[in-house]
Amino acid sequence: MLPDVVKVPRVTVVDRVSLPAKATAVVVVDMQNDFAHPNGKLYSPASREIIPRIATLLDKARSRGVRVIYTKDTHYPDDPVEFPIWGPHVVKGTWGWEIVDELKPREGDIVVEKMRYDAFFGTPLDHILRMYGVRHLVVTGTVANICVLHTVASARLRLYDVVVPVDAVAALNEFDYAAALRQMDFLYRVTLTKTEGVEFVNI
Repeated sequence: MLPDVVKVPRVTVVDRVSLPAKATAVVVVDMQNDFAHPNGKLYSPASREIIPRIATLLDKARSRGVRVIYTKDTHYPDDPVEFPIWGPHVVKGTWGWEIVDELKPREGDIVVEKMRYDAFFGTPLDHILRMYGVRHLVVTGTVANICVLHTVASARLRLYDVVVPVDAVAALNEFDYAAALRQMDFLYRVTLTKTEGVEFVNI
């Protein structure tokens, strides 16, 4: 029998993280209209709230020449795996599939389409990162306990150093958010910080 209330252990959030600009990429996970716009099919208000912080982080990254990579959750009209769970969403080519206007990719950014929660599964993401000599990832976006967590886990299993700004990831509710951060901290040894604490340095 599960208890009505579960106490989530504290996670460690460090004040500052310094990363080598040339060996780092910022990964923006699934900040698409269907998730982060009020008219989206699976809209989460928390996903919209993190947009300004991701934008600030991207400005900082681009000013230092840090590579920026977007993932786009991508489905076809009859997806047999996720549509029975979530209903139709982010169908390729639709408005809901596009990145929100506030975070539109810029020239030189890389966009990776993924069909499942994990941005490495069935995509060239790992090859892209290795080709550019990226060893450190700053992962942001939505949803914290689903696509963000699966992507973070996959990155750590591939031995990437991963940093997650806790104020730049969002979940559907507080429990899912806290549980995701606990897994990142305890199980995957991810470095947790805040957006303002991420620094990119030229070495």
